[in-house]
Amino acid sequence: MSKKKYTFIDLFAGIGGFHTALHSVGAKCVFASEWDKNARLSYEANYINIEPNLFRKNKKGEYLYFNEDINDINPSKVPNFDICCGGFPCQPFSVAGLKRGFDDTRGTLFFNIVNLVREKIRANYPPKVLFLENVRGLKNHDKGKTLSVILATLEELGYGYSYEVLNAKYFGVPQNRERLFIIAWYKKLIDVESFKFPYGIDKNGSTIYDKKILKGGTLQTKVSDIFEPSSITTPAFTISDKMWEGHKNRKERNRKNGKGFGYSLFNGDSTYTSTISARYWKDGSEILIDQSDKGLNPRTLTPVEAGRLQGYRILGNGWEHPECANNQNYNDSNPEFKIVVSKKEAYHQFGNSVAVPVIKRIAEEIIKQLM
Repeated sequence: MSKKKYTFIDLFAGIGGFHTALHSVGAKCVFASEWDKNARLSYEANYINIEPNLFRKNKKGEYLYFNEDINDINPSKVPNFDICCGGFPCQPFSVAGLKRGFDDTRGTLFFNIVNLVREKIRANYPPKVLFLENVRGLKNHDKGKTLSVILATLEELGYGYSYEVLNAKYFGVPQNRERLFIIAWYKKLIDVESFKFPYGIDKNGSTIYDKKILKGGTLQTKVSDIFEPSSITTPAFTISDKMWEGHKNRKERNRKNGKGFGYSLFNGDSTYTSTISARYWKDGSEILIDQSDKGLNPRTLTPVEAGRLQGYRILGNGWEHPECANNQNYNDSNPEFKIVVSKKEAYHQFGNSVAVPVIKRIAEEIIKQLM
């Protein structure tokens, strides 16, 4: 891998999944933007020692490079950068598919990324790579028009692109989480035809590039890999009789109505959970841990476990199985992530986060293939 230092910006930064991944390949963050005040607290607490310059303030006490509202970004004030990272929200474009391209993105948050990139191109410092993430549904959003406009806009800016849906369960975390990734490169600077995505990690830790061997050849995981000790989790996170009855009754009603929605139950030997969401703090219904062997109602994940499910190294109260502390995601070669917000906010933040091991592998390939 190249030892040259690269710079990146982190838009829609959340709690810093992109930052962790790009830092792992030696890149330096020179600008970040995040509007949620609690996510900003988590971001600064975890990255101020890694990139202190990112949190510098002027004489008025205002951040110079840690922006709050992406709509207020002045491109001329953003340091030049090599890679633009962004997990932008999926929004409908008002005239999507009619005119195509840049004008169709106005009024959307994607437009903010495009505008910043366009201004950097005009200033003769085009970003080499755009690293974008979104929900899987973006592929078919508004009958495919949204993605078509995004890709047409990238072409208009002078970028080639590749996109793919990847699943975190193939990258060493026990979570079934599919996300769409778009990698774009500035064609005048990078002469490639396509980007070869990593599809998973094999049992030896090597990158898998062939989809055909995913189901049998990936790094094996169990939900218990993320567990804190049961002495901590059982008393504090077991759901009440009332909540458990509510979950069961709701699932039965939905089954009769043909909706199929309800709680999802897993145990320590399950190979993965369902996708954790930002609403997990409400009742934890999408991921409940079975405790019937103890004669107890199910429990929710702890905030620490929710973070580990996304690949963050969080020490918490330790591990139910101490050997899990030494796996590729949680050993001390990874930075420790500290939870500095309330339980509710921690669940919300981890549910919104990217899965760090996926982003790491893509970042490695960006450096190898495009930089």
